[in-house]
Amino acid sequence: MNKQVLIAGGGIGGLAAAIAAAKADWDVRLFERATQFSEVGAGIQLGPNVVRRLQAWGLQRPLQQVVASPTALRACSAISGKELGRLPLGADMVRSYGASYVTIHRADLHELLLQALQDRCEVHLNLSQTVVSYTEQDGVVTIRTSNDKLIEGDALIGADGVRSAMRAQMLGDGPPRVTGHLAYRAMVHQAQLPKRLRTQEVTAWMGPQLHAIQYPVRRGELQNLVVIVQGPAPEDLDHWDHSANLPDLLAHLNGTCSYLQDLVQHVPEAGGEWRLWPVADRVPVSSSNQMAQGLVALLGDAAHPMRPYLAQGAGMAIEDAAELQSALSMHDLDVSLRLRRYALNRWQRNARVQERSLRNGRIFHSTGLMRWGRDLSLRALGGRIMDVPWLYEGSA
Repeated sequence: MNKQVLIAGGGIGGLAAAIAAAKADWDVRLFERATQFSEVGAGIQLGPNVVRRLQAWGLQRPLQQVVASPTALRACSAISGKELGRLPLGADMVRSYGASYVTIHRADLHELLLQALQDRCEVHLNLSQTVVSYTEQDGVVTIRTSNDKLIEGDALIGADGVRSAMRAQMLGDGPPRVTGHLAYRAMVHQAQLPKRLRTQEVTAWMGPQLHAIQYPVRRGELQNLVVIVQGPAPEDLDHWDHSANLPDLLAHLNGTCSYLQDLVQHVPEAGGEWRLWPVADRVPVSSSNQMAQGLVALLGDAAHPMRPYLAQGAGMAIEDAAELQSALSMHDLDVSLRLRRYALNRWQRNARVQERSLRNGRIFHSTGLMRWGRDLSLRALGGRIMDVPWLYEGSA
């Protein structure tokens, strides 16, 4: 009889964990608070380290049907508009790291993972149910759901996001950290943009205390845009009037190049809308004990929420799930030891990615001499300092 894993959260991390557990011959019961499985309209960059994990799960064909394959990663000055450095992607990434670098609509990745679970009889997906707490006793973990059901399992995976209730109970370390960074996000149809504003590349526009990212998704039909600025978040985002975002964003972009300002202003005409999210994170993971204790493990943003300056938030959740599969497959070990092994093999890499994300944010938003040095280094070395071999080569 298979062991049973309970999973809190049905986002990308939760679905990836469900795939991993099913492939490790566990029964899966996943609990999602929403009334239906869905994801907001934002883009995700998937480096070759992540694409290899999806390929190993047999998802290469459906992945190729929905991704865009950008030709290069570019770094540009948000002030002058000039290119500072370029890293070729495409075949160069495949030769170097065994897989491509792709960009994808978050909803497409979520649907791809969901479809991989649909016909598996050992996977049970439960909507409109939040896991609110858990207890452990005699080798059994018992969850309580929002409709007051008690459900037993052999392990619990907390994949319930940056404000994880599972993390709150396990670690009691308070709410996530307010970063003082605000992300304005939009998704537009490329065909509705002027040709000069369309792209098949990933471009980072770096300016003082801000940066913007643009790249194609969904076979290149859509363009994902993100502008991150520094400033206080609105007090009540649940009732925030997002129609005010465009003039607010343009005020932040005062003094930037005409291309970037034109791109931002064309979003409404191209069928998009600027939405605002405050960026939250936590200090980097400092021990395996912060990712697993007893019969409970944390995964993805519940374990290591990070700033988006290395484009690896979703990637680290998928890497977590791949490692979880390996750990759950160690059938000669007690479950707590398997989860301990998972955490030991993941926490240092996650911490390194969190730390590099923080460092990149300082570089992207730098001013004065630091900005001058950044631009000089990019012009001199280009792709050699934009490449990240330790990240793309693997999860060790």
